[in-house]
Amino acid sequence: MVSYDSEMLIQINFKSGKPVYLQIVDQIKAAAASGALQAGEALPYIRPLAEELRVNRNTIAKAYSELESLDVIETIPGKGCFLKNNNSPLKKEVRRKMLLEDIDQAIVQAHHLQVPDDEFLNLVRQRLTSFDHKRRASEKKEG
Repeated sequence: MVSYDSEMLIQINFKSGKPVYLQIVDQIKAAAASGALQAGEALPYIRPLAEELRVNRNTIAKAYSELESLDVIETIPGKGCFLKNNNSPLKKEVRRKMLLEDIDQAIVQAHHLQVPDDEFLNLVRQRLTSFDHKRRASEKKEG
């Protein structure tokens, strides 16, 4: 898990089957939607982010290129990539829809793996607790 600003975290799941660059795209879009990433805010430089995430620089470049084609970010030569000013945070219902799609995907996967509902819910609670501990530890390091 990589924190590159006070509120945004990028976490790569190499076992998910989803291309890493798309995981990065989705997480940056979600950060923009939630307001964790503000209009005009700089994205991290490609090389250091690639090193922190332990991925090829081309993977980060591809994610940024995709975000640029989606009109989410803009590249300013010599300065870096920035969240576009016209990309205001998404409305609550749009953010909710994005989250529901991910939850549905996790439920389908749990079904295919024959994980009972109560076990699935316990796993979700454990992950929420783990994430909260990591977030707090990250905040203590920054503060």
